[in-house]
Parts: sequence; C-alpha cells; structure tokens
Amino acid sequence: MRHDLLADVLSAIKNADRIGKKECFVKASKLVEKVLKVLQQHDYIGAYELIHDGKSGVFRIELKGKIIDTNVIKPRFSVKVDEFEKWEKRFLPARDVGILILTTSKGVMDHKTAKSLHIGGKLLAYCY
Repeated sequence: MRHDLLADVLSAIKNADRIGKKECFVKASKLVEKVLKVLQQHDYIGAYELIHDGKSGVFRIELKGKIIDTNVIKPRFSVKVDEFEKWEKRFLPARDVGILILTTSKGVMDHKTAKSLHIGGKLLAYCY
C-alpha cells in the first residue's frame, strides 16, 4: 500500500541514478508528471514518456546521472516569497545549488521561478 506516490517516485529515481541505470519506470500521476517536467527543465533527468498499462500508467524516465539527492518535504510547509532563503538553507547544500520544487497558484515550479513571479506556495520536494 502506497501512501505517498511522489516520495516513492523520487526514491526510485534517486536509487536508479545512484547505481548507474540509464532509465527507470515509476507509477504515473498528474503531480508526478509536473514534478518530472521541472526536473527535466533543470537537466536532472532526460526525456520521459507515459506508457499506458491498464488502469494507471507508468513513466519511463531517462536518467543522466546528475542527481546527488532528491526527496519530498514532509509536512508540506507553506512558503511566502520572502522566506525562500530560509528553506534553501534548510534543504539545499549550498547557495545556488539545487532546486526546491513547490506548488503554487500558477502550477508546479522551482523556487527561482516562483521568486521571479513573486508568488509563494507549498513545498513539495528538493533536488540537487
């Protein structure tokens, strides 16, 4: 029984990347697709595609070997625009290294985009 699909997906990606696999397969959902899109924009993963298999689908993800660590942030903390630096210090190893992924009223995005759009949201995950 799965309780947090996003956590399972990020864990599978991190583990497959660490052992040197070129691709991995994870269960699909809309939130997972949006997070994968953000990871792809920042060049942590390559292309991904949805493969339908019955009721739910599966994503096939090309791995590039660039992920050091990625995980979900629980509980999903609310973040204001002027609080990003506090959360960067807490979850990222150094300044300008990695991204915080958050959900906002404008969709799922990284913290740098949210800062430039001057909007806050809820933290979902981090990756570096």
